[in-house]
Amino acid sequence: MAMAGDRRRAGRGWAVHAPFAVVLLLLAVAALRTFQYHWREGAILVAVALFVAGLLRAVLPAEKVGLLAIRGKKVDLVTYAALCAAVLYIALTITGGPFDLSS
Repeated sequence: MAMAGDRRRAGRGWAVHAPFAVVLLLLAVAALRTFQYHWREGAILVAVALFVAGLLRAVLPAEKVGLLAIRGKKVDLVTYAALCAAVLYIALTITGGPFDLSS
């Protein structure tokens, strides 16, 4: 016997996972750039992925956002924005260390 939640999920199909897949694809590119010793580009791409996740969370309705919805919409937007800003700040301001390219 199917439950009500099973019937709701069955009608959504694979398209509900597309926003999360877009963010995962961006993160995969970020990881690739990082593994190629372009860590700053990789970190900036992580910030871009967080920005895109927040943007998708903001514009898509709750039933189409899939795994990008974690808490309420406002909490998710603030969290994505704060993490994006933090990663971007770190990527743009760190100097020195084993990955410094300025020397």
